[in-house]
Amino acid sequence: MLFRNYYGVDLGSSTVKVYSVLRNKTYIEKNMVAYRKRKILAMGNEAYEMFEKAPADITVNSPMAFGMIANLELQEIVLYSMMRKIDHTTGLGADMYFTVPLDMTPVEKRAYYHLVNGHWLRKNRVFMVESPIADAIAMNVDLDKKEGSMIVNIGAQSTEFSIITDGKIIISRKIPIGGRQMNESICSEIRKKYNLQIGTRTAKRLKLVMGRLNDQKKEARKVVGIDSVSGLPREEVVSASVVNEGIINCVNQIASEMKTFLERTPPQIAYHIAQEGIYLTGGSTRLPYLDNYLAGYTGFAFNLSDLYETSAVRGLEKIIRDRDLRKWAQPVKQKKL
Repeated sequence: MLFRNYYGVDLGSSTVKVYSVLRNKTYIEKNMVAYRKRKILAMGNEAYEMFEKAPADITVNSPMAFGMIANLELQEIVLYSMMRKIDHTTGLGADMYFTVPLDMTPVEKRAYYHLVNGHWLRKNRVFMVESPIADAIAMNVDLDKKEGSMIVNIGAQSTEFSIITDGKIIISRKIPIGGRQMNESICSEIRKKYNLQIGTRTAKRLKLVMGRLNDQKKEARKVVGIDSVSGLPREEVVSASVVNEGIINCVNQIASEMKTFLERTPPQIAYHIAQEGIYLTGGSTRLPYLDNYLAGYTGFAFNLSDLYETSAVRGLEKIIRDRDLRKWAQPVKQKKL
């Protein structure tokens, strides 16, 4: 570790998290790119400030989709830009540890290698850690026990259920529901209730301020949107009940899928999970009372992590610093795409 730089990288649909051993710090930035045709205009947090505000000829989006790299070229630019801010000499001869989804194809795996051995970043060694494993390590779950543990990660665009027993992920399921779908559902509810169109950024702010599952506190906020009838800007007072209705639509889908997943789990493992509790993490678990709501729906107790979206990258930090944990990291060798 004295002669090489070590980095832990968690590429998310919403944010990129990078842990630097040299700096002993985790850096977080929006995973966004703004571009016109093939010209890059902004990246990271600067690009996010343009999201839903840019003119029609400027595209602002994330290079990731549902936890997978959707645009390798743009993702490389975002990662390179972020790492240059961390260390101006970076880009050559580092060990890069990535959290990756389960059941990736060989082409998808090689994309991670070419991400840091392409045009901007070169001569880097790549190691992959499955996301549920990284989450479990961050939450101090004993991966080697045979009884089994369940990890649930509710992210920006997807939710993943995984059961780990005897050091292996034996059952896993991912559904395309996460924080962004909650934001879109809030937009839909406000459009139906008030004939007002708002952006997903506004919906996210309402979710963070007023989203309270199992809480009947009456609250309201002023928002500005576009009148669905006249097409003109209009101010409206939005109640917390409408916001929560949009959130609950998505949370109920997650809870229903989780309950079905648990019903298909082997009884002896399900029994231990019921005793131990389900481990819950991910950026979208910041919603107050989410763990209590899911517990009431599924009948299982939950262990809510306070790491939220940094859970996976914290797991990478532990793996990099503890040689005994590096057995969970698989090296990726160079192959042609």
